[in-house]
Amino acid sequence: MIRHIWISRAAVAALGLAALAGCNRMPPMAPVQGVAPVQGVAQAPGYGYAPATGYGAPQPAMAQPVAPVPAPMPIPVSDPAPAPAQGISGLTERKPDLCGAAKIADAVGKPSSVIPTLGLTRDYRIVEYRGIEAQVYVPNRVVFRLDEAGTITSIDCG
Repeated sequence: MIRHIWISRAAVAALGLAALAGCNRMPPMAPVQGVAPVQGVAQAPGYGYAPATGYGAPQPAMAQPVAPVPAPMPIPVSDPAPAPAQGISGLTERKPDLCGAAKIADAVGKPSSVIPTLGLTRDYRIVEYRGIEAQVYVPNRVVFRLDEAGTITSIDCG
């Protein structure tokens, strides 16, 4: 059984190699009338390929008129870029510490149990280590971020 498998694989491989060997053949080189050798390039005797003749050979192409090459289009000239706008118009500026996080910055490095004793009068959020946090920015809300041990690692607004 195993011998038959290896014999069939060897036969398929031999057929494949024979098919590939036939793909690399080039037609014989013969000089072509009307084709001049390239100046400065060494040519072997008999440059170019001889045209195919007989049944199925391609017919000589009719001379096609050559269209003139159009001139390149000119580069359009535009007005100079406007001056950059000064200030922010139409946007609400985000201020760095609207929630007063700088006043309670000394709580960083302390356990999360000190948060209720800080005397906060505004909303706050506690984000546990790898906790899910809604991406809603509230500039007046204090955000406490904790590490895996429950220690406050940062305090910011949002």
